[in-house]
Amino acid sequence: MKPCLRLLGILVPTLACAGATEAKIPLVNATCPGKIEVHADEGGRVYINGKEAKLKVFNENYYEAHGAGVTISLGINPDSSPSVSYTGKGGANGVCTLS
Repeated sequence: MKPCLRLLGILVPTLACAGATEAKIPLVNATCPGKIEVHADEGGRVYINGKEAKLKVFNENYYEAHGAGVTISLGINPDSSPSVSYTGKGGANGVCTLS
């Protein structure tokens, strides 16, 4: 196989998958137990206590944001409403209140 065709065979599937991981997060503000403040910008950036968190996209309805020693789980329910929970150090966890 010619090198340029081989490269095309690698790039096309990679580019096709790139769009599948795009964050479609709605605007969310939540407060979690332990004074954890969560803000998600519509489209993808998530902040934990004012600092941008590292976002992992599982699918268009479930995301996790890591930062400030906690993991924020953000789910999108079938009615398009968000649900937010957290997991922290020492097994701390709970449901966050949307504001």
